[in-house]
Amino acid sequence: MQTITEHLIESAQILKASEIPDPRGEAALLLLAAIKQDKTFLFAHPEYELSDLEENLFRSNIQRRANHEPFHYIVGHKEFYGLDFEVTPNVLIPRPETEMLVRHSIEILREIENPVFCEIGVGSGCISVSILHDIGKASAVGLEISEKAIPVAAGNAGKHNVSGRLKLKQSDIFSAVYDERFDLIVSNPPYVPAAAISDLQAEVRDFEPHLALTDGSEGLSIIQRIIEESPRFLKSGGSLLIEIGVGQSETVKRMFNAQTWHTVEIIPDFQSIPRMVRAKIN
Repeated sequence: MQTITEHLIESAQILKASEIPDPRGEAALLLLAAIKQDKTFLFAHPEYELSDLEENLFRSNIQRRANHEPFHYIVGHKEFYGLDFEVTPNVLIPRPETEMLVRHSIEILREIENPVFCEIGVGSGCISVSILHDIGKASAVGLEISEKAIPVAAGNAGKHNVSGRLKLKQSDIFSAVYDERFDLIVSNPPYVPAAAISDLQAEVRDFEPHLALTDGSEGLSIIQRIIEESPRFLKSGGSLLIEIGVGQSETVKRMFNAQTWHTVEIIPDFQSIPRMVRAKIN
C-alpha cells in the first residue's frame, strides 16, 4: 500500500513526463478529487493509504490527464464568476476572459426594471446562470444548438436556484425564437477559424466540442448572423454583447450598420486583447 506522499511523487513524475504544467499541483488536486478531501488533508495525513477504489480512481485520473484530457473534465466542474459549474465534454470549459460578458451584462441589466435577456450558445449555462444569480429580478432565454449541452445548463441552473427564470431552447441562433424581445442579447459564439483548430492546445483541440469552438470556416459567420438578426429581437435601446477572437475586432466592427446601431465599442480583456464588442441599437 502506498501513502499519499508516495502516490504524489509517482503521479507527478507521470504528469511531468507528459509535459503537464505544474505536475505536482495537478496530481495533488486529482488525488483530492479521488479521496473526496480538501487540501488540508494532504498536510494533516501524509501517511494516509488509499483504498482500492480510491487508488483505482486516482490512477485513472492521472492517466487521463497524462493523455492531456482537460483537468476540469476529469474532476467534472469549474469555478466561474465565483460559482461552481458542472462541466462535461459536451460543453466548453468556462474561461476567465468570458467573465467580461457577465460583468458588462450585469452593468447593463441593473439599470432596467425586471430585465429580460437572451444568450446565444448557452453551453454550460455559466453566463446566464451567473447573471441571473446576481440579478434576482432578471429572466432569460438560453439558446443552444447542441442537444447534449442543454441538460448541463439545466443542471447548473438548478444547482444555483435560477431554473424558474431560465428558459432553455434548442435553437440554431434565433430559429426557436418568435415574437420575444430582449433588453440584452449576449453570446460567446464559435469564433475560432477552422484552419486554426490544429494549432490549439491538445486539451482544447482533442477534447472540447468543435461545434462550440468554430463555425467551420473563418470564425466570423455566426458572429455576423447574430449581428444581422439581433435587431429583430431587441427592444428599443437594447444592447448586444459578443465575445470575439484575436484579430477579429476591426472586421466585426464593420459588420454593424450605422443606421441600426450606435455606440459600437470594442473592449479589451485583461491582457489588452480586443475581446468583446458592445453595441446598442437605435
